[in-house]
Amino acid sequence: MKQKINLLIVFSAIVLIALSVVQYYLVKTAYDYKVAQFHSEIKNEIGKITNNYSDIDSTIFNKKDLLYKQLAENYIQDKKTRFAIKNALLQNEFKSELTRKLQRKFEKEIPDLSIDFAIVLDKFVIYNNTRKADTIFAEKPFIENKIYGNLTSLDNAFSVRNYVGTTSDTKLNSNYKLLTEDTLYVSVHDWEMIIWKRMTMILALALFSILTLITLFVIAIKALITQKKVSDIKTDFINNITHELKTPLSTLAISTKILERKEIRDNDVHFDTIINTISRQNNRLQHLIDQVMSNSLGVTEIELHKEKITAESFLKVIVEDFKIANPNVNIETHFKTNKTTLILDKFHLTTAILNVLENAVKYGCNNIQVTTSPQNNDFNISIQDDGIGISKNKQSLLFDKFYRVEQGNLHNAKGLGLGLYYVDQIIKAHQGRIAVVSDLGKGALFSISIPSV
Repeated sequence: MKQKINLLIVFSAIVLIALSVVQYYLVKTAYDYKVAQFHSEIKNEIGKITNNYSDIDSTIFNKKDLLYKQLAENYIQDKKTRFAIKNALLQNEFKSELTRKLQRKFEKEIPDLSIDFAIVLDKFVIYNNTRKADTIFAEKPFIENKIYGNLTSLDNAFSVRNYVGTTSDTKLNSNYKLLTEDTLYVSVHDWEMIIWKRMTMILALALFSILTLITLFVIAIKALITQKKVSDIKTDFINNITHELKTPLSTLAISTKILERKEIRDNDVHFDTIINTISRQNNRLQHLIDQVMSNSLGVTEIELHKEKITAESFLKVIVEDFKIANPNVNIETHFKTNKTTLILDKFHLTTAILNVLENAVKYGCNNIQVTTSPQNNDFNISIQDDGIGISKNKQSLLFDKFYRVEQGNLHNAKGLGLGLYYVDQIIKAHQGRIAVVSDLGKGALFSISIPSV
């Protein structure tokens, strides 16, 4: 059963991981789609704004075209170096003015977004029909090749549109043509946060589904472990009660066989001995059945018949009866209270205290100390023994129904595992508390607190 649960846990964990990976893939796909959708929206909006530069400032853009022509003419006529042409292109006089005008246009048309932009020069080529094209400027997009704009890096920017211009000029030579290519790059402040906000519902559903799967997984595993525990307790209980019932039944069977012998029936002494044995074993069977029946009740189902008693006298009677039944155990009393009045059910509480004392004897004690003391408004009864003790990790299970302390895989002390459960239920029914302090090899201290009058 344990191996099956472990295999199920491993299989469930693998399935959970697989589902998490699928969920991650779906969220990532949705994120990429939202990014592409956002970029498309920005491209369309900015495309409308920059479709006709005459709306911004046609004079400045004419200056740019004239600069291109002038630089081409200078290069052809004066053979300026490529480096000089590049510097002249990038350090133009209309750079700052056009940047301001275009920025204001973006702010007016798209007020909900904070946008940085740059137009980067990619190519500046002069073509000749009779000779090879003269490429003055052709590079990968770098922010250093910015013609105008306020963008400082292309890392988080995306291209919106390319501008390709071709110009011929008779002043130069009818065989020459000028090709220019530049690209508009845009960066939106906090664009990732905008995407995540748009994905709020998707993320919430994904998170909810994962948490639901994990919760169901944990609940299922807990249910299986609880079921296994109940199954183990049930098996243990059946084995224990079978063992407990076998002894009196075997004795009754043997006694019955003996009674069939004529010489026994004719001998009054032997006959009475066998009859007493049968009577004792019958009482033992009845006691076992009553114990099982009484411990099937919970705290709220126990019917108490309370009466006023003097606590110290009540405990002395219990101790004296225990001494008679266990002459080999040394039991001492240390009462730090005097004539304390309690209202309780004498029968049930007597049985509960005797169960604690008998439990101590069952687990190897030779000496027991019963101490009473006042504790706020409660009457405290401490029962300390020098038995084998209880390990720390078992103490929380001590008052569970059918639980019995194990030594390795063996139960050296026989019983049904109902004694301390019964004690706990009776003390709770009296609105009291019971606790245990113990360690292996150091005995155990049971503390019972009952409200005093």
